[in-house]
Amino acid sequence: MYETMQLARKFDERGQLLQRAGKVNFHISGITQEPSQVAMAFAMDLEKDWFLPYYRDYAFVLSVGMTVKELMLSIFAKGEDPNSAGRQMPGHFGSKRLRIVTGSSPVTTQVPHAVGFALAAKMRGEQSVSIVSFGEGSSNQGDFHEGCNFAGVMKLPVIFVCQNNGYAISVPFSKQSAGRIADRAIGYGFPGIRVDGNDPLEVYRVFREAHERALAGEGPTLIEIMTYRVTPHSTSDNDLVYRTKEEVDHFKALDAIPAFRQYLTDLGLWSDEQEQELQARIRKEIDEATQYGENAPFQSIEDAFRYVYAENTAEGKEQ
Repeated sequence: MYETMQLARKFDERGQLLQRAGKVNFHISGITQEPSQVAMAFAMDLEKDWFLPYYRDYAFVLSVGMTVKELMLSIFAKGEDPNSAGRQMPGHFGSKRLRIVTGSSPVTTQVPHAVGFALAAKMRGEQSVSIVSFGEGSSNQGDFHEGCNFAGVMKLPVIFVCQNNGYAISVPFSKQSAGRIADRAIGYGFPGIRVDGNDPLEVYRVFREAHERALAGEGPTLIEIMTYRVTPHSTSDNDLVYRTKEEVDHFKALDAIPAFRQYLTDLGLWSDEQEQELQARIRKEIDEATQYGENAPFQSIEDAFRYVYAENTAEGKEQ
């Protein structure tokens, strides 16, 4: 878990540097949200479950099997990008191989999709769970409420994950919602749990219980992860227009990755030598992935309409 947190952090930092250098057009960060994202992924079944992440979920998708090379191809918008062949902005994850369901740009649309996957699993008698994540701003959208209501009525095997990082772009949580997001679950007939995103082991425990509930036929769980967005909303955002540097610095000091490293060290499970080896390995992996992504070709003109128009198999022509 710790190694994946560090890998996600270093990828995220490299993405920001590449954008500032003008080598990629856009980057959206998930820094400080990695520990909880890794923990929730580790609680899932990678062979049977379905994953519907949101755009900050780099640590989550790395945990379920995506590679740094694949993520680099995405931010460079290259033709080999397995998510969308460079058609979509970074953060629009999708992989048939890894059971990651393609996301679209309107926020929260992944919630009813996750409910649909859970319904299909129940109808087929499959032992699988769908997990869908979103920000607290998304929890005020109609898709969230419709998805929760249907999943509650049908007792579907789905885990709703609100990553409450305090801001819906520039709108603080205090101006978005009057109560706790987790408390909304009771109105739909299933448990709602709030958990500290800086405690990955507690996050893991909560998600394991939700996963077991879902497989036992007990229905959905809504989990609100309390975290904080220390970066701007995206590289197109100036966050100091709507919050102070002092506020951001306060939460940076609470970064859970150094704390988790210290926890492992205190248990005798980690050392400075292991840290040095890990950082060198990650640096090599990210450097190689960056070079590959930068040098990879863009999608060809001939392929521009692949998956846009269907082939007419009877006549061998494109429609």
